[in-house]
Amino acid sequence: MDHLRYAHLPEPALRDIFLDIIWQSPAVRHALKSAQTLNLPNWRIVSGALYNTVWNHLSGRADMYGVKDIDLMYFDPDTSWQAEDKAIRSATGFLKMPPVEIRNQARVHLWYEQHFGHKISALESVEQAIDTFACKTHCVGVRLKNGTLDLYAPYGLHDIFAFRITPNYIRPNRETHERKGARALECWPELDVVAWRPDG
Repeated sequence: MDHLRYAHLPEPALRDIFLDIIWQSPAVRHALKSAQTLNLPNWRIVSGALYNTVWNHLSGRADMYGVKDIDLMYFDPDTSWQAEDKAIRSATGFLKMPPVEIRNQARVHLWYEQHFGHKISALESVEQAIDTFACKTHCVGVRLKNGTLDLYAPYGLHDIFAFRITPNYIRPNRETHERKGARALECWPELDVVAWRPDG
């Protein structure tokens, strides 16, 4: 199973390989460089565009195969809709394929209950938001900082290189975990989706 060829390596080696793979992706590299020009506070490109790029590279699929959009998160204490809308409009046209979704993580608690069915406290950073994604596998974020790639991966990268989607029990997000796992399997049947435990 050649797609698992790096799964046995230690975390420092996986970090180097991960960053090399995503930088080789023309779409991700362009998104990172473009995002940097927006000067959004505490920004990171997160989740799917990153781990999907690794899976595509390791399984011989095309760049951006299965990627619906590129998630660009930032953190601005100004929680007004107008400020977020201005940030979104500032990026119009900078990357069209796949589309970019920009969200101010300081505003998430204002709409989270309506979208997911339970309240959360206000987040304090993009990194805290990443910590709470429904699947630990998805908890990755990258930005360009001082000319180098800065990676945030609170649960490590082994799940990504093992083609394994692991639940994150920090929030009651079983439905999201299962939905994302089912969709991912349609694109990457090599994946192992770990079931949400009943007491999760």
